[in-house]
Amino acid sequence: QVQLVESGGGLVQPGGSLRLSCAASGSVASIYAMGWYRQAPGKQRELVARITNGGIPNYADSVKGRFTISRGNAKSTVYLQMNSLKPEDTAVYYCNAEGHYSFLNWGQGTQVTVSS
Repeated sequence: QVQLVESGGGLVQPGGSLRLSCAASGSVASIYAMGWYRQAPGKQRELVARITNGGIPNYADSVKGRFTISRGNAKSTVYLQMNSLKPEDTAVYYCNAEGHYSFLNWGQGTQVTVSS
């Protein structure tokens, strides 16, 4: 089993930056990719960014050019650098780990609020 612990959320003004971190533990050798999803009130959970063990990223169109996803050297951590934040980025952000055939687990979520 893989356990995920997120950190780094908070309150930021529009145009500001935040960096989210997620540390995986347990059966980390089973992880193929890690990603960040978000869920705003009344909306479905959506993919924000994802990166494979090989370092190949993909992003939601709404965050391209503003957010950057990266993996740590040990491949058991994933980061999301969020720049030029907008009020519509406000959501609970969840870390996710994928195996080759299925999702392995979700983090507990961290709140990101963009407001003046």
